[in-house]
Amino acid sequence: DVGRAAGGGRGAVAGAGLTVAKHGNRAASSACGSADVLGALGVNLEARPETVERCLAEVGIGFLFAPSLHGAMKHAIGPRREMGLRTIFNLLGPLTNPAGASRQLLGVFDAGLTAPLARTLRNLGSEAAMVVHGLDGLDEITLTGPTQVSELKDGEVKTYILSPEDLGLTLCAKQDLQGGDAAANAELLKRVLAGEPGPALQVSLLNAGAAIYVGGKAESLAEGLVAARESVATGAALKKLEHLVAVSKG
Repeated sequence: DVGRAAGGGRGAVAGAGLTVAKHGNRAASSACGSADVLGALGVNLEARPETVERCLAEVGIGFLFAPSLHGAMKHAIGPRREMGLRTIFNLLGPLTNPAGASRQLLGVFDAGLTAPLARTLRNLGSEAAMVVHGLDGLDEITLTGPTQVSELKDGEVKTYILSPEDLGLTLCAKQDLQGGDAAANAELLKRVLAGEPGPALQVSLLNAGAAIYVGGKAESLAEGLVAARESVATGAALKKLEHLVAVSKG
């Protein structure tokens, strides 16, 4: 299982002044999901909807735990874990985000899904989106090589290949992004937000930069990357995580 290194990007995005609504769940088809990591960091996953709203308003980050906000979702967790395979539920999460986000960075597990999902987001009313698939199999923008991107902009969907080298980043090996269980990934995420140099930080900044660009706070991905770096370097990103933990506990 590739570590949730890029998850640290949410703090960097919020630190750059955007509001981030992450809709997720515990792991079903992988070793560690976004909810598992945030739970290990101390975020209250069972927070009531009004508490999540407060997190979004006061912190700029909210974790929308699917089983709490979509009653039917909790009945699917058991069968999904038993199958251990990716299913339609891996795609439904981002498409059923209760926050109604109009701008999204969405990672998918198959390159053939980037364009259809970008068109689906357009049909659902999204203003802007990047649907990405790392060609090494990562369901986010990767640092090991090219990433396929289908970008929704001005009502049009265009698909292209993004290479980290084009942004001045150094490629890494896939094992450099390897994660572990929830506790290990939580520690990794804290080191990323503290600015510890290495591939985990770079892939996190790369994905954060894309989100800042899609969110309209940057004119280009390169500009978004600069904003993400500043968010981490100033400590704003780490403070966002600490604030989220506190506010989520009500």
